[in-house]
Amino acid sequence: MPTRGRPRSFDRDKALSSAMRVFWTKGYADASMADLTGAMDINSPSLYAAFGSKEQLFREAVKLYQSSEGGAFCAAMGAATARDAVEAALLAVAAAAECPDRPPGCLVLMAGAHPDALPRAACSDLSAVRAGTLAALEDRLRQGRDAGEIAPDANLAAMAAFYNTVQQGMVFRARDGATAGELRGTAGAAMLAWDGLAGLRRS
Repeated sequence: MPTRGRPRSFDRDKALSSAMRVFWTKGYADASMADLTGAMDINSPSLYAAFGSKEQLFREAVKLYQSSEGGAFCAAMGAATARDAVEAALLAVAAAAECPDRPPGCLVLMAGAHPDALPRAACSDLSAVRAGTLAALEDRLRQGRDAGEIAPDANLAAMAAFYNTVQQGMVFRARDGATAGELRGTAGAAMLAWDGLAGLRRS
């Protein structure tokens, strides 16, 4: 009697990676089961057997995205100075736009642009990722303040929110077709505000 379900050769990690790219390109609501099973090269019963549901598949895809695509931001935060870290984070968005085999934009931001289209748990996952990014940025600025790179009375929350907003805006511009050069220009313009935000006085 033939067995049912996914084939023995099923590669779960490869299938999840394929699903991640579908969600990255189309978001959650617009990624149909046909899109997902086609990209993953499995049938619907196999998908449900391996991942439980479309929502659970999406939540796993978000975790994979963080681990596989979040390295540039983490590397940026490790720059020698807080200013360098922020600039590197912005320039990473521009650099990503130059990768031809990479979907434009950011899965977390693009999928979260329409929260009403997401299941509650998935929406919470994306909110937590975005909050974590903002918190990491503010923490790096705090390190910069402690090192004397930023004035003691600088509003770190406002600085983090400003540069986080610029970064998110660059991601959406990348999705709309902005070139890497245009995005680098935006990053450069944003860094012109650094001294004022950091409370630094030019001599």
